[in-house]
Parts: sequence; structure tokens; C-alpha cells
Amino acid sequence: MFNASLNTSSASDAQQVLAAYGWDERWEAEFAPYAAQGLVPGRVVRVDRGQCDVATPVGVIRADTEFVVPRDPMKVVCTGDWVVVDPEGSDPRYARSILPRRTAFVRSTSSKRSEGQVLATNIDHIVICVSLAVELDLGRIERFLALAMSSSSGGALLRTSADSGESGAQPLVVLTKADLVADPVALGHLVHDVETTAPGVQVLTVSSHTGEGTDVLGAIVADGTSVLLGVSGAGKSTLANALLGADAMEVQATRDTDGKGRHTTTTRNLLVLPGGGVLIDTPGLRGVGLFDAEAGVGQVFSEIEDYAADCRFHDCAHEAEPGCAVLAALESGALSERRLESYRKLLRENQRIVAKTDARLRSEIRRDWRLKLAEGRANYSAKRGGRV
Repeated sequence: MFNASLNTSSASDAQQVLAAYGWDERWEAEFAPYAAQGLVPGRVVRVDRGQCDVATPVGVIRADTEFVVPRDPMKVVCTGDWVVVDPEGSDPRYARSILPRRTAFVRSTSSKRSEGQVLATNIDHIVICVSLAVELDLGRIERFLALAMSSSSGGALLRTSADSGESGAQPLVVLTKADLVADPVALGHLVHDVETTAPGVQVLTVSSHTGEGTDVLGAIVADGTSVLLGVSGAGKSTLANALLGADAMEVQATRDTDGKGRHTTTTRNLLVLPGGGVLIDTPGLRGVGLFDAEAGVGQVFSEIEDYAADCRFHDCAHEAEPGCAVLAALESGALSERRLESYRKLLRENQRIVAKTDARLRSEIRRDWRLKLAEGRANYSAKRGGRV
């Protein structure tokens, strides 16, 4: 039930209203202690300027966020959260608490403190939008996927509550503006390149202009909550409008010189889709910093992890060690230099991020560097006949 004073009929009506936003029996059970206090459940559809828009059983209301903006940035109220708000008649109305999140997509901020920033919560699908109007940046796709796959594996980015029964959000790469690639053979090569970069992930070509692929995507996002991610100009807002069947999101033209667009979307907005499901549109991301994404990096580069399992040494760094299966794959051409360098880069970045908050890891990194320095000195001394 939603409110101790609601009769059975009104409670049922309220359930139907919130069901469109993803309300289910599990959320109802989480909310039960608050229902006894006469409070109201709702889902955050937008956050800005110290307030949030919340979809409640009686419609969307404006609520103050004073009680749901703690010092910990990982616990700040976010689009997609289910919150507990004051009942009608309260002035002002506050969002009093956040129901435990099932999932939360997080990236690292540009802060030197290496904090996480929650981009969307309680999501089932992570839709990575990539524009075909510009040259593919496979490294950027790998970065997005590392975040998404850390999420779907229940890692640090997408935290799944222990009793939720969730398997995590599923990543999907959507190649937008497919109508700009007239040659089907060329389009097939682009799709193949992305599929190679995204092992095990569905890759879908979509054109909001012609409607190609939107029916397939619509069927996918009709199940649960999806978040659209990508850089400015990737066509997220245009795609959101196509799925909504209405111009709900403002769209601006991209620059002809580089295919980039201005930040048309400035806040994260939760939208109910007419065919079912909920969509969260997000501003274009200039930076996509990893945040404890080692599991995701391993999944994105699963073939390298498989090669590494055959290395002579279990702690092989794949740089110059004898019996390194990764380097052997590189030499034979089975593994590309670009792919290996991208793997190394993301692992180094992730290690730096984690080390800023993990004292033991910092100590291990310093120890490894000392050992490598000592080994380098010994090799140099051996080359000079023992003279230092």
C-alpha cells in the first residue's frame, strides 16, 4: 500500500500510475515502512537547482532535495531514484529518503579526489549511442563498454543490492545516423569493427530519420528502464524523440566540420515510453572516467584475458616477459597493437583511480615500481660487466 489512509481502490489506482514508471511488488515492499507514516512514493524524473520533479500517484510534483543530498556524492539523489516524499498539503514538500538502489551507473569525476558521479539509477539497459556521421572512435567505445560491463557484472559501477535478484544492466551499442552511410557493404564493415570491439554485446544500426532499427530498439527498451549514453552529437535526443513518437527533447544540428553537437540536453530526464518502458536521456559526456572498472575492462578485452591465462607467469605484465602468450598473439597477428594498447591504457587508468582511495593498493604499486627499478639497475650493471 502507498498510504495508510488510502482505500483498496485508490491504492490500486496509484499502483497502476506508478507501474508505468517501473513500480513493482519489490519496490512496494521497500516502501512499506514509510507507508505506515503516511508518506508517498515517487520516482525522480529530473533533478536541478536543489529540487527534483517526482512522479507520484497523483502526478508529477516538485520536491525539495535538502534531505537527500548528503556529503557522499555516491548517495546524492539522482534521476531514476525511487524516493519517499511528503504527502499532499505539505508546504514545502520534501524528498525525505531514497529507497535502496538496485543499480547505479557511476563514472569517475574530474575531481582530484577521484570521486564517483552517479549518472542514472535503477536501470536495466545501458544504450551506448555512437554516431556514424564521424569516424568511429573504437577506443572511446571500449571505454564506455568498460563502464557498462562493470555494471552488468555487478561490479563497482553498477551496484546491485544483495537481495535484489538482479543480474545487472545489459549494455547495447546503437550506431545512430545509419542513413548517412549509403553503402551497405561499408556499413557492414563498421558494424563488424564495433562487434569485434564489443564481444558479446548486441550492436544495432538505427536511423531516426528513416526509422531503420527503431522498432527493434523500441522492443528492447520496452522492458524496464534504459539510459542513453554518448558524447554530444551522438543523436541521443533525436533517438529519444523517435522512441517517444513526439518531439519531447530539444535537438540541435551538429557541426559539419567534426560532427559534434552542443549540449542540447542539460539535465538527465526520465521519460515514459508509449510502447512500455522508461528512458533516461542524458547530456553529452565530454569525459568518461573509469571508476573501479577492472571487471569491465576484463570483459571488453576478453580475448586478451584468455591469452593471458596461457602466460608462463601468473603475474605477467605482457611487456617483455618470456613465455608471454599475449605478446605471442601480438607477434602472430592474432591480436592488434591498437587493441593491446587500449587494454593497457584502461587498466593503468583504473589502477590510478582505485589507488587514490585504496592505501594497500598504493603500497603494492610502489613496491612493484621499486622491484622494477632494482631489476633495471641489475640489468644495466650486468651489461656493463658488473660496473655501476
